[in-house]
Amino acid sequence: MKLTVLGLGYIGLPTAVMFANHGVQVRGFDTSPAVIEALQNNKIHIEENGLQEAFEDAVEDNLVIQNKMEKSDVFIIAVPTPNKIDKSCDMTYVLQAVKEVLPFLQKGNTVIVESTIEPRATRDLIAPLISDKGFIIGKDIFLVHCPERVLPGQILRELEENNRIIGGMTEACANKGAEIYQTFVKGKCLKTDATTAELSKLMENTYRDVNIALANELVLIAEVLGANALRVIELANEHPRVHIHNPGPGVGGHCLAVDPYFIISKAPEQAKLIEQARDINCSMPNFVVKQIDRLMDEAPTQKIVILGLTYKGNVDDMRESPALEIVERLKRAGRYEIELYDPHVKGNSGNKELLMEKFCGASLAVVLADHNEFMTLDHELVQAMAAPKVFDTKQIVQESRGLEIIRLGNSQSVVGAIEV
Repeated sequence: MKLTVLGLGYIGLPTAVMFANHGVQVRGFDTSPAVIEALQNNKIHIEENGLQEAFEDAVEDNLVIQNKMEKSDVFIIAVPTPNKIDKSCDMTYVLQAVKEVLPFLQKGNTVIVESTIEPRATRDLIAPLISDKGFIIGKDIFLVHCPERVLPGQILRELEENNRIIGGMTEACANKGAEIYQTFVKGKCLKTDATTAELSKLMENTYRDVNIALANELVLIAEVLGANALRVIELANEHPRVHIHNPGPGVGGHCLAVDPYFIISKAPEQAKLIEQARDINCSMPNFVVKQIDRLMDEAPTQKIVILGLTYKGNVDDMRESPALEIVERLKRAGRYEIELYDPHVKGNSGNKELLMEKFCGASLAVVLADHNEFMTLDHELVQAMAAPKVFDTKQIVQESRGLEIIRLGNSQSVVGAIEV
């Protein structure tokens, strides 16, 4: 089997590597010259545990990186699907990728879309492009939607171990897709139709977004009532059938902050809860800034250290990160001296000496990403602050001598709260 992956980003590259390391001849294609150049020089362009080593193994035998298309048995499309201005799904890159494939299609080929797409996109937008070339889908060409469902930082393991949803345009398409992924997938290959697969993927991320919104709304309620939201969550979760998520400064990434809108745009009158959850989570950066303003009202200096710019911990991915909006709002206020530090982001990392300069004279450190590096703050850094105070929006900083920690949602930031 010869397989081509179109789009060598956070999903496409690990997918290409996995197939190659399981004996498949793989061609990796991308339209970015910078990506192609980096990979052809044996250097991956994203941060992911174990991927550099796995990539080096793959290119020794079965993986070839190139900037041109050629005939293949299987084409996997793993390109971005951002929001349009109206928040609906921008299918531009997916449809362009399909058009790139069309001249090379032959009877018996399989086309798999891994990109997260709006409901009915496979049936209404992608299938017609293939049918218009004279192919019968399910007989000549097998068309499948197999959405990625992996956790950044654990992608290689989860690609192999997680169950996969195989959404075929026909039963024969689903069977062919399952056969291909069983090359390396140890989990179940769950066969269904393409539209069900599309909506299942979107609802996985929407479920999490809605539940995070519930926790964030609790923080807003507790602020008014003078309650400790974190303690409320802790106690409520003692119930055997309750699991309230942790609140945070907002929701980011190319999944949770994007995918719910794909559902809203297709069924706006029905997706009321989903839309309200998005509104709540989008409001959190502004709430965090207001909390920072209050904490800085009587501070000895107006210097703030921002710890973390990515949308989640221990990755370099800043897509849709609420931290970026928080920083921008703080800068627009014009009253603060702002230092940025993220050990996972190029240009915002640094050695101990540089970090000391950032902390020196600061009145507040704000944790916006749950990187392991922020769990324990160096005592020397804390001592260099004008006021050793941390606003922890991710509930990860460990207690330390001489360090005051205010956590998002806890009673220390609410006048009148009572803690027993």
